Amino acid sequence: GGLPMGRIVEIFGPESSGKTTLTLELIAAAQREGKTCAFIDAEHALDPVYAKKLGVNIDQLLVSQPDTGEQALEICDALARSGAVDVIVVDSVAALTPKAEIEGEMGDSHMGLQARMLSQAMRKLTGNLKQSNCMCIFINQIRMKIGV
Repeated sequence: GGLPMGRIVEIFGPESSGKTTLTLELIAAAQREGKTCAFIDAEHALDPVYAKKLGVNIDQLLVSQPDTGEQALEICDALARSGAVDVIVVDSVAALTPKAEIEGEMGDSHMGLQARMLSQAMRKLTGNLKQSNCMCIFINQIRMKIGV
């Protein structure tokens, strides 16, 4: 049972449904087993006090707060390739904003940029995670379709 090592896992649900809490509890459990964990905080919202209450050893947790989606995914891939990390959490897919969108003008069209960035990263990550037996958990939100 449990979550598969060497694979990509997606945890998704509505806003404020406990996705980050669940992943922090998974990190705490992994740390108790002596595993090394990383938290890529694309949302810039990790609360270390709350994480500690859930049993996370913050001093042993590798935390990164990247500025762009590309940076977050590069860090994720580098950690996977290093073989030094067992569990990586990326919070969240929705916050993985492409650099071109961040640097672009308000109102510019960036259709499909995030999707392309993610699909390219998944192709790279899949093999590297398998090779290092590292699990990467992506947190994602369910969005309601406008006008439906």
